[in-house]
Amino acid sequence: MKNNSLLLIFFSMLSLKAISQNGKIIDQTPYHITDSSIKENQQTIPGISNIINTVDFFSITYLSDGLKVKGYLAIPKNRGIYPTIIYNRGGNREFGSLNERQVIRMLGMVASWGYVCIASQYRGNGGGEGKEEFGGKDVNDILNLIPCLNQISKADTSRIGMFGWSRGGMMTYLALTKTCQIKAAVIGSGLTNALTNTSKRPEMDSVFSQLVPGYFTNRDSALKSRSAVYWADKICKTTPLFLLAGSADWRVSPDEALEMVNVLYKTKHPLRFEFFEGGQHSLIEHFDEVNHSIKLFLDTYVRDRKSWPSLDPHGN
Repeated sequence: MKNNSLLLIFFSMLSLKAISQNGKIIDQTPYHITDSSIKENQQTIPGISNIINTVDFFSITYLSDGLKVKGYLAIPKNRGIYPTIIYNRGGNREFGSLNERQVIRMLGMVASWGYVCIASQYRGNGGGEGKEEFGGKDVNDILNLIPCLNQISKADTSRIGMFGWSRGGMMTYLALTKTCQIKAAVIGSGLTNALTNTSKRPEMDSVFSQLVPGYFTNRDSALKSRSAVYWADKICKTTPLFLLAGSADWRVSPDEALEMVNVLYKTKHPLRFEFFEGGQHSLIEHFDEVNHSIKLFLDTYVRDRKSWPSLDPHGN
């Protein structure tokens, strides 16, 4: 009995130590964008030269639930204190992982707007420890980026925004049920109803079954726990949302975005929505318009910390 008590105390101390170190950056290495990558992406990433000239990139390793998780960081080169953005990648495992092009196009672009931008590969990816759960404990890998930002001298942690695409949109919704530190969040082509998603894309059942614990025991429960339409009222009410979707998206049905907008409207959640005609999953057909809208939203509610207008009927 005494030995069992000692073991319990020992493991409790280990657990507390792991929690206390959540978000600790244990490695931050300059990440140099290659000339060949710049040349290769010259046409598909407008303004790439400006991004390279104004942004410093780093690969990072940080602690999350005692695991060494990999990620990236983009910081404006000019002196100053900048608002911050947590970017949540899409895909699963190595598909959709942050490669050099994504680091430039997503993190670098946002940093060139005047933000410190940080992102996680999620546990088990990019050489990190553990195994991702596609919306399970790996959500902690996002939340633990918040204390990471406290270690970045140019980061203003009183102004944190979030930006997720596809699966990253799902991760953003989940994160926002656990924190109100995010001033505003952008969700592009976000997965909001996994039941709809798997019915329209049966191959996604394989992804969920391989990554989600307990999937075969209670499939519907596992899918609903990753579907924001079922718990939209749990999302932090002080975090305004900006949803973007395309009418020609086959990866995440536009029905999901429309359903989510309707649910959020009914709960009176601060919300902006743009629906792009003929837009595919990446909304590449509307590249400039999408970036303009996202920047305007982040500048308004994260950088400038403006208040959301009244959602009650008003005016003349």
